[in-house]
Amino acid sequence: MAVNTDPDEILRPAESLEGNYLAAYVAGSARDTEAATVFFRQAIQDDPRNQELLERAFVAFLANGSMPEAIRAAERLTQQDGSNNLAQFALSVRSLKAQKYADARARLSKGTRGRQADLTATLLTAWTYAGSKDGKQALATVDKLKNERAFDQFREYHAALIADVVGNPAEAERRFKAAYEGERNTLQVVDAYGRFLAKRGRKDEALKVYKAFDEVAPRHPLVRSAMKALEENKPLMPLVTNAQDGAAELLYGLGVVGNTQGDELTAIIYLRLGLDLKADHPLALVTLGDVYERLKQYDQANEIFARIPQDSPVRASADISIGHNYELMGRGDDAITHLEKLMKDRPDDVEVVMALGNVQRSRKKFAEAADTYSKAINLIGQPERGHWILYFYRGTSYERSKQWDKAEPDLKKALELVPDGLPAGKAQVMNYLAYSWVDQNINIDEAFKMLTQAVELAPRDGMIIDSLGWAYYRMGRYEDAVRELEKAVELKPGDATINDHLGDAYWKVGRKLEAKFQWDHAKVSDPEHEELVKILKKIDNGLEEEPKPTAAENAPAPQPEVAKQNGG
Repeated sequence: MAVNTDPDEILRPAESLEGNYLAAYVAGSARDTEAATVFFRQAIQDDPRNQELLERAFVAFLANGSMPEAIRAAERLTQQDGSNNLAQFALSVRSLKAQKYADARARLSKGTRGRQADLTATLLTAWTYAGSKDGKQALATVDKLKNERAFDQFREYHAALIADVVGNPAEAERRFKAAYEGERNTLQVVDAYGRFLAKRGRKDEALKVYKAFDEVAPRHPLVRSAMKALEENKPLMPLVTNAQDGAAELLYGLGVVGNTQGDELTAIIYLRLGLDLKADHPLALVTLGDVYERLKQYDQANEIFARIPQDSPVRASADISIGHNYELMGRGDDAITHLEKLMKDRPDDVEVVMALGNVQRSRKKFAEAADTYSKAINLIGQPERGHWILYFYRGTSYERSKQWDKAEPDLKKALELVPDGLPAGKAQVMNYLAYSWVDQNINIDEAFKMLTQAVELAPRDGMIIDSLGWAYYRMGRYEDAVRELEKAVELKPGDATINDHLGDAYWKVGRKLEAKFQWDHAKVSDPEHEELVKILKKIDNGLEEEPKPTAAENAPAPQPEVAKQNGG
């Protein structure tokens, strides 16, 4: 039984209880929340008294954002077992949403507790007191977490938000300062603190907070938007104005933690509950979309990204992600159409132009990609450190379209711009430039020095080690080539190019049986057609002549997009 992977195929329940349960279980294991919901819905209709089935269905409904079904299941579960923690938690969120704060507190006091659950329940309880206009009790509840040092920033941040909501600006400022001093690079703390200062007419202080973050994480759309508003003397609204917003902010933060720790199901559940309280929370939507992207459920991710408000600063990056996901879904034409439309709508948006270039490059339209990257480079004016990737991508596109005279200056420019704090990026640029030189038998000493540095920067990157090995091979140092290429194939055993190179090196040192074994590996590792023809010929006849690889063989795999700038 297979779980549906085609977004255009209509999911249909199985004909038996067992079939639906098995399909739901498989879908749940794959974190396919939509499919799990369909199958569990039918299964509990077929066997409504099955407690275990109901619990699993409840989690699936919750993770899929099917809130009416999730709440009905939670009510049934708590009637049977009042200590069911997740069911009581979901019902407490529903009560808080309906401003039934006493009921929410009562439900949060039930159920089993663990350290993480205690953090969640304590802070959510504090927000129920804030909703009841009992600021003193709300802050006292938050401070129950004072002995948990790991929760310091979370505690102080929510205490600040609560104090601001209940009208205690002095306490809010004290708590905001504590949260900010504890960790100055947390986006939401920076944004909330900046907005708090701006609301009190302290524009210069707010700008200082935003600019400090911008230096560490340049060009984040939320930060740039806030800075622009301040510079134009436009108002910045508070991040949180009521208990529902505050609880949504809490659940978003917990979702981020789950996502960071790789616990996708927990992250999805927190984010879904938070979005039930505040459906247009832009960063919660971004983070939920990111989770689905990591799970390779690109249609689900696009549905989430499309819900981000059009006027949100992060909508632009979400639109880019939608185009990128079309490409990953095998809908390349839709990706290009989508991104071309975005370019018409936002012709001065460098990120949009670059995203189109990335899709063109991944589709091997290298000359077109180079032209598109040129448009992006023309838009940036004086290049900054963060623009190294643009020059690198244009340089590789020029090289792949056989325009080395244009490729080399771009690759050198990328190497000049890439920050030392990005060793993997620096290693990629060094690898591509140095390998290109070796391939053309120029700048050999500098190339070897550069490749050695690249390996030091990325010692576990099989492709870069392969570059060094293949450079030895091209220089006729076959024993050295074997040594490096064996390391590379251990790190990346399923790569056709590396297996092919090691086969050639083995042949040159007389290890002909092993050479054919490596070529056989290369043959079944999905090489490009042109390379497959050469590999098959070597399997039949041995190595008759020197292969003539291109620099692109040892380039990093084309990445369709630069890391998205969001708060996820």
